Amino acid sequence: MSAFAAVDLGATSGRVMIGRVRDDRIELEPVSRFPNGPVERADGLHWDFGALFENVVEGLGEAVRREPGIRSIGIDSWAVDYGLLRDGELLAEPFHYRDARTGRGVDEVHAVVPFEDLYRRNGLQFLPFNTLYQYRVDEQLPQADAALLIPDLIAFLLTGRQVAERTNASTTGLLDVRTSEWDLELAERLGIPVGVLPDLVDPGTVIGTLRPELARRIGAELQVVAVGSHDTASAVVAAPLSSPQSAYISCGTWGLVGLELAEPVVTDAARAANFTNELGVDGRIRFLHNVTGLWLLSETVRAWEAEDGAPIDLPSLLAQAADADGETPLFDANEPSLSAPGDMPARIAALLGPAAPASRPAFVRSIVESIAAAFADAVRTASALSGHEIDSIHLVGGGSLNRLLCQATADRSGLPVLAGPVEATALGNVLIQARATQDPPASLEQLRAIVAASQVPVRYDPR
Repeated sequence: MSAFAAVDLGATSGRVMIGRVRDDRIELEPVSRFPNGPVERADGLHWDFGALFENVVEGLGEAVRREPGIRSIGIDSWAVDYGLLRDGELLAEPFHYRDARTGRGVDEVHAVVPFEDLYRRNGLQFLPFNTLYQYRVDEQLPQADAALLIPDLIAFLLTGRQVAERTNASTTGLLDVRTSEWDLELAERLGIPVGVLPDLVDPGTVIGTLRPELARRIGAELQVVAVGSHDTASAVVAAPLSSPQSAYISCGTWGLVGLELAEPVVTDAARAANFTNELGVDGRIRFLHNVTGLWLLSETVRAWEAEDGAPIDLPSLLAQAADADGETPLFDANEPSLSAPGDMPARIAALLGPAAPASRPAFVRSIVESIAAAFADAVRTASALSGHEIDSIHLVGGGSLNRLLCQATADRSGLPVLAGPVEATALGNVLIQARATQDPPASLEQLRAIVAASQVPVRYDPR
């Protein structure tokens, strides 16, 4: 048996887990879970990074206490956000990707390099918070000597080594979609100092060993191994794709809907459909579209809880939503007006107009069915753009527990949905660490076979 620590950070919460791999089976033990989210500062939305890092270190210490035989640490997180360093010190708290400053960055970048040209170079869908837009308007960037994405920043604080893991670097907009190397010419044209871009490493690379003071605090001299540090890259590693024709949906705050391909698709049609080509593990291409996921539901519930002054039993509410009668009105889950925090029910009701349901269960049904409709549309578009027929959908992540969402996705896509594992991201994180100890290393298909043997997905057939 080999044990590994997975640090898995999402946009609303983080966790540390122990992963144990033995006899071609894998199991996870949750160690700690902690909140994560935007904090309002004088200059905008930031991450409370100091608290986040402390929670990570404390979680790793608890993991070692529970399992002294842990061999290494892997870190994954959401994409695009970063911290700026000078002489090894953070210049400021990292900005949150939902901060309004990025709109100005979009205008400035596209005035220099039109989006059509950007897409041919980096293959990324348009998202107003992609890293290159943030860099363009970051007033402190000229004072920095390094810019590290969140997992790389945490790895640096743990080990002292500055690197950029490729799967996450591919979300910055500054990685060449053909070569998977930094596009230094593009950076220079945009006024981004190339000196802040660290050396690139692949998943499975040993980044370094814990700094002595942190090793003492955590209780072991552990190596930090680069995994698919973009959380979706790790989730796709553990999506037990049943055939080459399987699509995947990694569903949490966002729903990442797409296919795993050998080559990028950077056609005009793919650009018009706003599909992205991000790097996966082993050089695979994650050809996908970002769909607003359970953010719509969680923000709605948060607003209702504030209104009620009491917590809401979400499983009970979803069960009532599944029984809601009558026609279910839909709205565009990708509507930009729904991207910011605050009073989500009112904004959704405005989109639905007179058809907006009066009862909370029916309102939740509209939210879930609208997300499923967006998922189904993205699957059909991925198939058409790539020329790949799709025979099934693997839905992993927290959304796989939402039975109403899984069934609605099957119904609206006309394809079977195989739900689970829930903790796909942490599983993928652990498996890449485990593979780093093997000689020869296992293939992605062999890693997925371990997941499939360990956790049988729940099947939802279209009705």
